[in-house]
Amino acid sequence: MPHNRGREQASEFLPKLVTVVREGYSAQDFRADVLAGLTVAIVALPLSMAIAIASGVGPERGLYTTIIGGFLVSALGGSRFQIGGPAGAFIVLVSACVMQIGLQGLILATFLSGLFLVAAGALRLGTYIKFIPYPVTVGFTAGIAVIIFASQMKDLFGLTLPSQEPAEILQKVSALWAARGTASAAAVAVAVATIALILGLKRLRPGWPSLLIAIVVAAAGVAVTGLPVETIGSRFGALPRLPPLPALPMLSAEALLAALPFAISFTLLGAIESLLSAVVADGMSGRQHRSNAELVAQGVANMGSALFGGFCVTGTIARTATNVRAGSRGPVSGMLHALFVLAFMLVAAPLAAFIPLAALAGLLAVVAWNMAEKEEFWGLLKSSKGDAMVVVVTFLLVVFRDLTEGIIVGFALGGLVFIRRMSETAEVETAETPEVAPTDGANRNRVVYRLRGPYFFGAAARLGGVLDRIAEYPRAFVVDFSDVPFVDSSGARSFELLAHKVARKGGQLYLIGARPEVRRALMAQGARAPLVSFLPDLDSVDAAEAAR
Repeated sequence: MPHNRGREQASEFLPKLVTVVREGYSAQDFRADVLAGLTVAIVALPLSMAIAIASGVGPERGLYTTIIGGFLVSALGGSRFQIGGPAGAFIVLVSACVMQIGLQGLILATFLSGLFLVAAGALRLGTYIKFIPYPVTVGFTAGIAVIIFASQMKDLFGLTLPSQEPAEILQKVSALWAARGTASAAAVAVAVATIALILGLKRLRPGWPSLLIAIVVAAAGVAVTGLPVETIGSRFGALPRLPPLPALPMLSAEALLAALPFAISFTLLGAIESLLSAVVADGMSGRQHRSNAELVAQGVANMGSALFGGFCVTGTIARTATNVRAGSRGPVSGMLHALFVLAFMLVAAPLAAFIPLAALAGLLAVVAWNMAEKEEFWGLLKSSKGDAMVVVVTFLLVVFRDLTEGIIVGFALGGLVFIRRMSETAEVETAETPEVAPTDGANRNRVVYRLRGPYFFGAAARLGGVLDRIAEYPRAFVVDFSDVPFVDSSGARSFELLAHKVARKGGQLYLIGARPEVRRALMAQGARAPLVSFLPDLDSVDAAEAAR
C-alpha cells in the first residue's frame, strides 16, 4: 500500500508529454500536432507583441516569452493542451512593475515567481488553488478586460500625452480626456479598420487566422498609403532575429526586496490563470490535467523566460482553446507552436517594424471585448445576492484597486457566502418530544431531535442557541446524527458544552446513529463518556435510561 501511494504521488508531477509518448505517439498524431501548432503560432505571434507593448516593454520581449516559456510549459506541464505565453491578465501588473523597478526588476520578479510556483507545485498547493469561486473568476476576468481596453485607448486614438501615461485607471482616463485634442484621424481609421476586419473574418470565415490577417493588411495599407501613424519600428526600432543568450537577472538585496511584492502577485495570478486555463482545456477535451505538475512547469517556464529576457508566462485560455479546436493530440503541438514563432521571428522580424501600433491596439480591444464574459456577469447579478456581491466587489477592486487584492477579497467573500449557504442547509428537526412521547416511565422525560446536514462552525453558530433552549428540561436528551455527514471542531465543541449543561440538570446526552468519522470528531473535542453516550438507536436509549 505505501508503495502504491508513493507511485501515485510521483505521478502527480509526471509531465503529460511522457504520458502521451507511453500511450503510443504515431506519425499521424505528429502531423495533427504540426497543424495545430502552426495554427496557434499564427494567433500567438501578433498577440505576443501586442501584450508586450501594452505591458510597457518591447515587442521582442513578448516573442521571447512565447518561444522559451511556451516551449517549457508544454514540455513539462501537467496538461495535454495548455499553451503558455504572455497573457492579457498580466498587462497591468507588468506595466506597474516596469514603471516602479524597471525592466531588470521585471525580469528578476519573473524569475522569483518561477521559484515560488515550483515551490507551490512541490507543496501540492495546486490541488487547492484551482478551487476559486466562479463569481470571482468572472469578476476578475471582466475587470481585466476593462483595464486592457483602457490601456489601449492612447494608441487607438493616436493620442499624445505631455507626460507618462498614469497607471491608475481614473487618472488614466482623466489624462486621456485632457489630451483628446491630439487625436489622430489616421490612427482611428487604422484601429477601426483592424477591428472591422477581425470581426468580419470571424463571422464570414471563422477558420481563417483573422488576427494575423488583420495585422498584415493594416501594416501593408499603412506602408502603401504612407499614413502618419506610429509603428513598431518608429517606437521600438528593428526587432532582433534571435532571442539573446541566457543570463541570470541582476541580484542584490535591494533589488530582491523591490521585486518581491511583484513576484508574489505574479505567482498568485499565474497559478490561478494557468489552472483555470487547464480546467477549460479539460472541459473541451474530456481529459484531466495534473495541477501540481502544471504549477511546477509554469515555474520552470517563468525562470526560463527570465533567463532569456522575457517576462511572466502563464497558461492562456484563448490560445489553449484554439489548440484544442485545431485538433491537437498532446503537448507536442504546444512545443511546435513555440518553434514556429521562433521561425517567424527569424524570417519576418524586419517586417514587424511596419506594424501600426493602432492596429495592435485594435486587436487587443477585440480581445478585451471577447474576454469580458458579459453574459456570465449579468447572469450572476441576477442569480443571487451573494453571487452578485462577490462578482461586483471583485470587479470593482480589480479595476480601481489591485488585481491581487481583488482576487483575495473576492475569494474571502465567496467563502463567506458558501459558509452562509451551507449553514442554512443544517436543520434541527423535532423527532419526538415529551408531549407526544409514550407515557411509560422510560420515555416520559425524553426529547429526541434530528440534525440534518453538515454541522460546522457556521451551523453551530446558527443552531447552538436552539439546542441550548431545548436542553432546559429533559432527563434524556437525544440527538439523531444519522443525516449528519460531517462535523468540524467548532460543531463538535458545541456538543461538549451542551453535554455539560444537560449533566448539570441531572440529565444525559445521547447521540445516536453517528458515523464513525463524525463520532471521532465529537470525541476529539471532549464529547465523550460519561458526559455523552453514543448509541445506535432509540431502543438502546430506552435500555440505558432504564438502567440509570
